[in-house]
Amino acid sequence: MSQQPAPAPARQPLDEHAAESVLAYAAAERAKTDVLASVLEDIAANGYPAPESGIAWETARDAHLARLADEQPRVA
Repeated sequence: MSQQPAPAPARQPLDEHAAESVLAYAAAERAKTDVLASVLEDIAANGYPAPESGIAWETARDAHLARLADEQPRVA
């Protein structure tokens, strides 16, 4: 058995627009992850919030669906 590391796979470079899109997506995902991490840290430090201080999931769902319905259609 060889002690040499496996060769890295060849990569194809991205054009400038594609690279910018990937970086923007990474930044958005990192921001969402940071928000989740801060919520979890708050729960760890202070415990769960009281149920009466929150919003019913039905209310949150309906508000989110209304926002989606108001958005302009987008092509993927």
